[in-house]
Amino acid sequence: MARTALLGRLNWLTGMVVASVPETPDARTIGLEIPDWPGHRAGQHVDLRLTAEDGYRAERSYSIASAPSDTYVELTVERVPGGEVSSYLVDDLRMGDRLELRGPVGGYFVWDQELGGPLLLVAGGSGIVPLRSMLRHHRAIHSSIPVRLLYSVRDPDGLIYAREMMRFATSDEIDVNLTYTRATPPGWHGYGRRIDAEMVADVAWTPADRALTYVCGPTTFVEAASNLLVAAGHAPGRIRAERFGGTEESK
Repeated sequence: MARTALLGRLNWLTGMVVASVPETPDARTIGLEIPDWPGHRAGQHVDLRLTAEDGYRAERSYSIASAPSDTYVELTVERVPGGEVSSYLVDDLRMGDRLELRGPVGGYFVWDQELGGPLLLVAGGSGIVPLRSMLRHHRAIHSSIPVRLLYSVRDPDGLIYAREMMRFATSDEIDVNLTYTRATPPGWHGYGRRIDAEMVADVAWTPADRALTYVCGPTTFVEAASNLLVAAGHAPGRIRAERFGGTEESK
């Protein structure tokens, strides 16, 4: 009911595509110039609406990939097999096209400096999108709060924001950890399996650190990662989870 009431107060805005960057063979980051954009917090999302010439409408929710201080609002969309909206956004959207958006939405899966840390960010596949917003925000405000990222993908082709992940890894405050569940890059000496108890013990802060943890990805991934963290002694109340549809075993 609360979310319905909130959405009732939000207006649909029109954004123009001003940037389009392929991230992987199946994912693209779309930069939007949105007049009257009210601003967002790192981790929020928007509702996006497409309207066909015959009046047919389709709505989907997408996490915001950009930091609150970035010039444009960015959405990173991964093509879903058979997905009419994601396929259009990844394959057919062009510069100058206009999209209807409503938001920002969400006040739970967000991070601001005032919430503190240390931070543990755990992503599966495209679950990295809202966490990228947090990482960008962390960098933009020159936060000294330490961050550890554990990012699980199938293979090198599925690594979203590959170059940016490498830049984050050079930061003194951000510790980037990748694991590939199906195929690893040539010469790779890091993790090559699904997230497990041993990996959590290696990467996560100790329970005594009381890290603020954000977990995002497919439902099965989020449940598995959250259960591993709780089993390792991390307080459930310090774990914030966001999941999306799909039960792909790979993430």
